[in-house]
Amino acid sequence: MTAAATTATATTSAAATAVAVTGVGVVLPGLNEPGGLRHGPVAGADPVDPAALIGKKGLRFKDRATQLGLCMAAAALTDAGLLGPRGLLVPGDRVGVVVSSNLGNADTVCRAVATIAEENTGALSPMDTPNASSNIIASEIAIRFGLRGPNLTVCNGVTSGLDALRWARLTLRSGRADHMVVAGVEPDNDVTRRLTGARMVDGGAAVVVSRSDAAGAAAPRVLLGPSFRTEKLPDCVAALADAVPGPARDAAAGLWLGPDPSAVPPGGETADLSGWGDCSGALGLLHCATAVAWADSGRTEPVYALLGGAGGEASGTVWIPVERAA
Repeated sequence: MTAAATTATATTSAAATAVAVTGVGVVLPGLNEPGGLRHGPVAGADPVDPAALIGKKGLRFKDRATQLGLCMAAAALTDAGLLGPRGLLVPGDRVGVVVSSNLGNADTVCRAVATIAEENTGALSPMDTPNASSNIIASEIAIRFGLRGPNLTVCNGVTSGLDALRWARLTLRSGRADHMVVAGVEPDNDVTRRLTGARMVDGGAAVVVSRSDAAGAAAPRVLLGPSFRTEKLPDCVAALADAVPGPARDAAAGLWLGPDPSAVPPGGETADLSGWGDCSGALGLLHCATAVAWADSGRTEPVYALLGGAGGEASGTVWIPVERAA
């Protein structure tokens, strides 16, 4: 391992963290389960209709990203066995939320700025201004499902999704919650396309991560393994390749999800989710959903995720499938 990689901040091994993904929800045009992520967009699929997924109630005046976030949170909580027809099945004060979104409410903010510039603050809609909060998606998820645990939004570029998962694990290991909903969502609209110069994903994924000693959740699907931040992408690759101990490391190289397939060690499979559009803050959670699908298919090799540019900081993590009883 290089000197730069050894300076990376690594969490403890997967066994020591005792934190696992117990539920997943995918919300994309034409796709509502993680198994199809590696196959790319569904041809001719219509945009997601949030009202068709969770009903119209409570969606009025919500921006697109918030509506999508509510849908994926509902799917993940249900998949984890924490949400039933009458609401949450575990104490709400033990469930928190972390959202990763870099452009979630950019349309609302730009609209508000334009209104102030053209008229004045008095012209702002009282129904619209609450959506200008940078934490609006996480807040609305908490309010909708009665999640009274820690609540946080991460919006720091392409590594945002993996960073959100890291914060969720730290929260669980500190004992402040038993379960965390972690959602990554980006909307596709005129504002986001103008700001990025690209078509956005218009959706994303959410997972529920739970402590191994927490009651109420479904069986674990993948363990959250070591995670790293490095100054350069190759150093992160080296750190990840050396991160899984024991038999899992000696097995096939596993699945690598990341921006630079040429950097993957020999023997590993790769997957590219760029066909879904610019995923931005949703990418890390879409990677995590892909890892769950890998485990659900019966694969036992580790899944490695890399986020970051070739010339900038990188973030990486390992997910280790939980073997199911035959």
